[in-house]
Amino acid sequence: MRRLLFPSSQNHLPQRLLSALAITSCLLAGLQTVSWAQNSLPGLTLFSGVKSENQLPFRLDFGGQTNSWDRYNLRIPAEKMKLAVAQFAITYPDYYKGTFNPKKIEVRVKGKAVPLSEVKWDKEGRVIEIFPEEPVPAGTKVEVVFSDVQNPAFGGIYYFNCQILSPGDVPLLRYLGSWILTIG
Repeated sequence: MRRLLFPSSQNHLPQRLLSALAITSCLLAGLQTVSWAQNSLPGLTLFSGVKSENQLPFRLDFGGQTNSWDRYNLRIPAEKMKLAVAQFAITYPDYYKGTFNPKKIEVRVKGKAVPLSEVKWDKEGRVIEIFPEEPVPAGTKVEVVFSDVQNPAFGGIYYFNCQILSPGDVPLLRYLGSWILTIG
């Protein structure tokens, strides 16, 4: 009868280590994918109630974690900018309990900040009104950046709607699209 130098449980040690390594790798890759997804533009959104042509791209710079500070990069593609814009009005739902710093809101056209004459945050009306000094030209790519945002304490899906007012237009805001933000 032959005697083994190693107990039988150690014969399977390399296989167990390999299995543990494979599982750990999958978990880490999955966490990295979730983290990357929070910082990227939205992908496919099913059953949002907003037509795909009305969904606007965005990026949350610090991951959209609950009860933490963040920066929202709310983008408007050039093809959506069919009219010049004298005012942006961004509304959000009543269940969004985050806070904004109106002094840290800017509008960027082609990557450069444009001077703003005023930014008003109506907390009761749940609207942020942004007035550029000069109208933003039609057909340009625009990014509205909210810095120093305190995300809500509870996660959820929040619809931020963008409306615009064109210079010389009838003073009625026109719906441009919605950013569907996921916090948490």
